[in-house]
Formats: sequence, C-alpha cells, structure tokens
Amino acid sequence: MAKLCEGRVCIVTGAGRGIGREYALMLAAHGAKVVVNDLGGSRDGTGASTGPAQEVVDEIAKAGGEAIVNGDDVSDFAASARMIQQAIDRFGRLDVIVNNAGILRDRMLVNMTEAEWDAVIKVHLKGTFGPAHHAARHWRDLVKGGQKVDARIINTTSVSGIYGNAGQTNYGAAKAGIAAFTIISARELRRYGITVNAIAPGALTRLTEDLGMGQADEEAKARMHPRWIAPIVTWLASSQSSGVTGRVFEASGEVLAVAEGWHRGPTVKPVDDPTKIGALVDEMMSHARKNAGMDGKDLD
Repeated sequence: MAKLCEGRVCIVTGAGRGIGREYALMLAAHGAKVVVNDLGGSRDGTGASTGPAQEVVDEIAKAGGEAIVNGDDVSDFAASARMIQQAIDRFGRLDVIVNNAGILRDRMLVNMTEAEWDAVIKVHLKGTFGPAHHAARHWRDLVKGGQKVDARIINTTSVSGIYGNAGQTNYGAAKAGIAAFTIISARELRRYGITVNAIAPGALTRLTEDLGMGQADEEAKARMHPRWIAPIVTWLASSQSSGVTGRVFEASGEVLAVAEGWHRGPTVKPVDDPTKIGALVDEMMSHARKNAGMDGKDLD
C-alpha cells in the first residue's frame, strides 16, 4: 500500500474516540507521526482523562507507528499553542492540524441556557481558531525565513451547520462559522503554501447515537462507521491535495461530496419604497431555490 503521508507530522484534536480516532489511526498507517490530542471528557465537555488518547497512541505504536499524547484543552488559547509546540519539539516539524474536537449540548432555542450556548461555541469555534492560528503563524514564519511550506489545516463543520438542524442552534451556528472560517482563512493562507479545507462528517459515534443513528439497522450502522471519513482526511493531509483549498466536503459511508456554499440567487432592482418590497420579494421567492435539508437536497 502506498503511504500518502510518509514522514508528515499531524495533530488530530479530539482523537481519543470516534471520528478523530479513525483519523489518527489511518494517518499513522500512511506514515504520519501523530499528536493524539484529547481532553478525555464526556460528550458534553465535562471531565478529563488522558486515557482515551493513550489507548490510540498505544494502538499506533503496536502497529509500528509513532504517536504521542496531548491532553490540552483546544479551547484554551495558550494550551493550543503548547500543543503546536509539543509537536515541533518532539518531531522537529509540523505539517497538518486536523481540528476535530467537539461537544454537544443540544436544546431547542427557547430552552437553551447561556452556559449551553457558550460551551459549544467555545469548544468548536475557539477550539478551531486557536490551533489554526498558532500553526499558521509557525508556517508563515518559516516561509518568511526562506523555507518552503506544504501545510494543511483540516477543520470540522457539520451538515447541521451548513444545512441546518432543529435543536442545534448552538452547534449549528458554530459549525456554520467554521465553514466560513475555512473559506476565509484559505484565501489568506494560500500565499504561504497552506491549504485549508473542512469536513462535514456523518458517522455513528457517542455524539450521534441518540440522534436517531443509534436505532439504525446493522447494515446502516456499518455505512455510518467513522472509518469511512478517514480516507478523505488522510488524502487532504497529504502533499497530493496541494491544489485543493477553501472547500467543504461531506463524508460518510453513504456519500462523498463537495458542499457548495452560498451564492446570490434571484435578483431585482432595488427600490426606496418599503410598500413595494412585498411584491419584489414574492417575485424573487418564486424563482429562488429552497434551503437544503439535512441530506443536502432541497426541502419539499
């Protein structure tokens, strides 16, 4: 088997379980040296343990790969800087950061608490910003020092964010923000040899088992195994993906697709009389494509 990531150094956040674990294992199988980051908390973000990350590191080592544990909280700006530096200190370089860590605190908007909103936004949005910021600064400084960089930032969005899912205003808002973050940072960082892409994964994990996926039949569960998402991440982490940046990929055992972002739809000539707006909106709406459902297709 050809190894796509031979010698590349990759950080995977939230890699102790589920999707992140599959990323770490496949990256290592393809020759990457992996920093396995995981706070080791519950699905709502409470608690901490290096146990899950250590289990992944042990599995990689048993297979002949190289990996180390990092237990930092990626939503802590200083801690995310330490994580980046740990990779560089241990392996001498950094090539890829996969921002995968996340939590869920689902609630309908009218019942959601401030704490539930803040916690989800912090882990997902700030937990993407911090590692990406520190890694990008490192790579930029290398370029300014005359070195060539072939680096990757791979973020995690969600169909809940790009299409919308009831009961997840906090999670969906964070994931939509990550999609926008991906597009904008890709435009900023291309000049330094850094690509930025995002994955909207679909998988049966401890975060999704009580969202309907846990009641699926065995065949459906097999299609929703997290291992189906790892190939696109492994390829994006490799040098082969240098021409792809600023894109969001949907990935599961049922689909691999490029999600197309907002585009300007039907347009009319603006007016300065609000009494005429209703008719203009009716005209635009009659030609506008409907918002997508969670399957990425037009809602009925």
